[in-house]
Amino acid sequence: MSDLHGLSPEEQLKRIKKGVLEIIEEKELLEKLKEGRPLIVKAGFDPTAPDLHLGHTVLLQKLRTFQQLGHTVYFIIGDFTAMIGDPSGRDKTRPPLTKEQVIENAKTYKEQVFKVLDPNKTVVVFNSEWLADMTAQDLIRLTAKYTVARMLEREDFKKRFKENKPIAIHEFIYPLLQAYDSVAIKSDVELGGSDQRFNLLIGRDIQKEYGIEKPQVAILLPLLVGTDGVRKMSKSYGNYIGITEPPEEMFGKIMSIPDEVMWDYWQLLTDLTEEEIEKMKRDVQSGEVNPMEVKKRLAMYIVERFHGEEASIKAKEHFEKVHSRKELPDEIPEPEITLPSTEKTPVYELVYRTGFAPSKSEARRLIKGGAVKIDGKKITDPYGEVSLEREFILQVGKRKFARIKPENIKAEGEQS
Repeated sequence: MSDLHGLSPEEQLKRIKKGVLEIIEEKELLEKLKEGRPLIVKAGFDPTAPDLHLGHTVLLQKLRTFQQLGHTVYFIIGDFTAMIGDPSGRDKTRPPLTKEQVIENAKTYKEQVFKVLDPNKTVVVFNSEWLADMTAQDLIRLTAKYTVARMLEREDFKKRFKENKPIAIHEFIYPLLQAYDSVAIKSDVELGGSDQRFNLLIGRDIQKEYGIEKPQVAILLPLLVGTDGVRKMSKSYGNYIGITEPPEEMFGKIMSIPDEVMWDYWQLLTDLTEEEIEKMKRDVQSGEVNPMEVKKRLAMYIVERFHGEEASIKAKEHFEKVHSRKELPDEIPEPEITLPSTEKTPVYELVYRTGFAPSKSEARRLIKGGAVKIDGKKITDPYGEVSLEREFILQVGKRKFARIKPENIKAEGEQS
């Protein structure tokens, strides 16, 4: 990780502002930087799912910038708050997670974040360290520092209140507990996505209530758009790129994003400066460089970060072989499949049983959409039958291949 020590406070601020939506307040951040001490920079992640995707790493990338500038990052795993659930942007109460689910998810978070962050400059803490020890008296004292009227200024709460949708009391407590994290570690800066504005501002207010004279600066970052180029990256939308996905899959997904969206990825997920990104943009606009080549460079950059240089080179070669030159990959899986018959089967059943679709209805949708090929020929009838008595290549989308062999097919109920 490159070291940016020695930059003036103004130069540090310029680096920090790259890709940022809003800093509350910018002048306060500059004053803190002028103090010449390592700042305590905080970001909290509730382990509500086992894996991180590139959308999560937008915050990690900005934390990384702070580390390069010599500051200390507190990566807070919200094992306590995850059992409540952040109500931000929700139109109904989140189902609570069990402690066991949270602990299991938290393990993978710790393993994954150091693909981006410098472990020597990161303090990983669980907020149960201080929140679990709160007495009823402590909690009442905390809740007394904020009003219901202020909570109802929040858009998602206001909307639910007007529509007579229930708001549980514990949902009001969530942002107060997140704010108390800032009190516990005495954070100078807190980072969050644009949907976290309300929570981060409460952090400033609560720090003041607990006697911290110079409260944290809130830095808000955009939400990364997913591979569909429209909605924010989310597992629930199916438009995400997981950071533990195989290199070829990760490379292919990055190559599938729209050209205009890739500039946000360069801005939010890399160490390149504004000037370097602008130069690439000008080169593309002038026709000097093909946008496809710039996107390949981006895909290699991101794959290298999570899988290493060798894997990124191989992923690029795989992509060019399969997609640019329309060749088959060198290694094609030969799955063992159980089907109702070993003689023939509807195509949708084969796609589903091979594991290339999560459900039979999704398999039918993929086939109707032209995403399925057998030996290079596009199949559009989900109910059309394919003979299982010969070997053939099944392809779903651009990146999923399977060599279907008669000897690897077993009839349902047949003994192995």
